[in-house]
Amino acid sequence: MSTPKGIFLELIKPDGQPERQLCQYEALHMCLTDPINTYLRGNRKRGSVSKDRWGTTISFPEDAPGPIPVHTPELTVCPDVTHWKDTVHVPDLSVCSEGWEECRTRSRAAADAEGKLLAGFMGTGIFEQCHFLMGFEDTLTALYEHPDEMHELIETITQYRLDYVRRLIDGLQPDVIFSHDDWGTKNALFMKPDMWREFFKEPYRRFYGYIRSRGVIAIHHADSYLVPIVDDMAEIGIQVWQGTLPENNIPALQRHLSGKLTLMGGFGAAIDRADAQPDEILAYARDALARYCPGGHFIPSITYGLAGTVFPHVDQYLDQAVNEYNAGLHIPVTPLPAVPKREIGAAKAEVVQAATSAQESADVFENIARALERGQQKKLLTLCQQALDEGHEPGDILSKGMIIGMNRLGEAFSANRAFVPEMLMAARCMSAATELLKPLMVGEGTEPVGRVCLGTVKGDMHDIGKNLVRIMMEGSGIEVFDLGVDTSAEQFVSTAVENHCGVIACSSLLTTTMEEMREVVKLVHERGLQNQIKVIIGGAPISQSFCDEIGADYYAEDAGAAAREAVAILKAQKAS
Repeated sequence: MSTPKGIFLELIKPDGQPERQLCQYEALHMCLTDPINTYLRGNRKRGSVSKDRWGTTISFPEDAPGPIPVHTPELTVCPDVTHWKDTVHVPDLSVCSEGWEECRTRSRAAADAEGKLLAGFMGTGIFEQCHFLMGFEDTLTALYEHPDEMHELIETITQYRLDYVRRLIDGLQPDVIFSHDDWGTKNALFMKPDMWREFFKEPYRRFYGYIRSRGVIAIHHADSYLVPIVDDMAEIGIQVWQGTLPENNIPALQRHLSGKLTLMGGFGAAIDRADAQPDEILAYARDALARYCPGGHFIPSITYGLAGTVFPHVDQYLDQAVNEYNAGLHIPVTPLPAVPKREIGAAKAEVVQAATSAQESADVFENIARALERGQQKKLLTLCQQALDEGHEPGDILSKGMIIGMNRLGEAFSANRAFVPEMLMAARCMSAATELLKPLMVGEGTEPVGRVCLGTVKGDMHDIGKNLVRIMMEGSGIEVFDLGVDTSAEQFVSTAVENHCGVIACSSLLTTTMEEMREVVKLVHERGLQNQIKVIIGGAPISQSFCDEIGADYYAEDAGAAAREAVAILKAQKAS
């Protein structure tokens, strides 16, 4: 019987015929104690807050899968990308010259004894390093607003990563480099595919090209929806995409790629819960194996970027399902015929951006809507002033122009035709135009659609998804009370009552914090508020079935859906 290493090496061949399925990370001995990783990340401990060598503040909650950067005006390393050279200081890796021989000898001996590949670990990739330094929203908008400075910063980070990987390969002599960089959510890229290609494709071609030139296997972790750039990933030298979420339509990807890229994942975070029962975990895993394994070039694993689920009992049953699958009688996989790329991701909307053929309208409201959709702040302000000069009411400019544009952008976002940067640029436009109109709307009688209490639930410090929901809701004419992150059930309900909110909107990224949503729903019912306040829930691990289970009123798949649902609820409440 082949070793896990031998099976892995066979699996990544374009025409490989491995004798069985690998079980999660069993073929990789991950070295996390090399001198550079120890220097860069050695102070990251569960339950602590620390600073990394770049100066970024890092929070690592006790029950989270991994650490996250913390950004406030006082803590952000690079608050102004136009002056990034004044604040960004690249760590000096030359200090990491000692300890390599001992680390290499110990790690190689362990990998060989287990029949595994020795993997060098490199966290915080090029895009992630940008938003660790600047903040997520500012990074994405800077790609539009300050492209020259972003290219300079990205080149500096790329040179650092090339120096890092050279030292790691020289010192550790690994079989594999396992590099992290998340480029999207579970349903969409963070940016347009062409923008990713403009800023990140060539730096990564150099990075993975160097790894391959040294005879080392290249594994890229991204637990994201990456269908629009999957061919690019294979082209630049990535051999294994670890973190492949089920939302990527794995069978269609397998047919399309025809062995050019091995997919590792398929077990999403939604199954990693404290209350997940053995039968549920086994059924989930068996279904995934039955759908994904026959297509070949697939390693079933949890989609996290390191081995191990948050709740250990989940891993136990995922492994059991893989072992059961391998115990069955298998026919060697015959590569499936390639399919047109348009099939990939068919479970979601078409990812190829459709060209707009609508003619430019002379209507000032339509022009305002278009300017907002395109993030053209100066043009939007000029058009708003033009509309005012023509005698249009400020409330009409808001409702017939800007809100229409924001709603259209939200629908495009839900359909993967618009991405996070466009949303952020539109939000900034909306804010600037609203400041222009506000003084003129006093006494006009313009009222918000209604009020929403919004926050990320207790125990969860993630705010990107929650911020997008706020943008879409405010752009839809809703007054939002944003409670931020780590929000308790009591805070949600008391704020909603005090401010006469008709909706509570709860966000969660961690399966460990999902149960707090149940507490919100429970508290609303205990206080007899279920007829006055409706609860919307959403986030990466949330599903309609979980919504039904806890008795929440609505599940929103994305920010656009959350805003549309909230508007419908609030309008119905006003009408009743």
